[in-house]
Amino acid sequence: MLDRRSILKMAAGGALLSLVPASTLQAKTLGKRYAMVFDVRRCTGCLSCTVSCSVENQTDVGRCRTRVNQASLTLGERIATLAVPNQCNQCDNPVCTQVCPVEATYKRKEDGIVVIDHEECIHCQLCVDACPYGARRKDESLDNPPEKCNFCIHRVTQGLLPACVETCIGGARTFGDLNDPDSQVSKLVRDNKVYAMLSDAGTSPNIFYIGLPTSTDDQAILNLNYLDWQR
Repeated sequence: MLDRRSILKMAAGGALLSLVPASTLQAKTLGKRYAMVFDVRRCTGCLSCTVSCSVENQTDVGRCRTRVNQASLTLGERIATLAVPNQCNQCDNPVCTQVCPVEATYKRKEDGIVVIDHEECIHCQLCVDACPYGARRKDESLDNPPEKCNFCIHRVTQGLLPACVETCIGGARTFGDLNDPDSQVSKLVRDNKVYAMLSDAGTSPNIFYIGLPTSTDDQAILNLNYLDWQR
């Protein structure tokens, strides 16, 4: 059986998932702080999020904004798949904004969403290399700006959910304002053991994970939940 560290690293596509201290989840800014929580116990790996995101944002082939990494878990005679979504982590301290020479990538003050101004972007791709999460997809021809998740900002500003959240058949994705204590995302991070990718790297990501296996018993529960869902 894979050890817990290997499972969390493989499922995260090479970026280690680690427990988030409660202090990092407290309100840091005024206004909104949009975040997303992934419950990996509910993710079936169906990729409806990737497809709906690509359709909604009209991304080119090979340049998706969200993807799902998978790792196999084995317990006795049972095998299950741990599916872990990954996309732009909408960091409080994003390194991509620091390397952009023309400030085309910036963090919105009103809601914390990290966006790319496609009109200002000079296609240097420095942000692609700087992102520790591998969340940006470059245009190999270098003729277009990189692709990355922006929480479907055009939908959110109209009071709608991001496309990936709306189409998730398992209800694995929850989106909302982490600064609102009554929001569903706030309740999820308050009531569960919460993980983030590279949480100690100083980027302060706003993508969180719950339902990850932390012991043999947890792995057994995860396997059973997965098998029950497939029936």
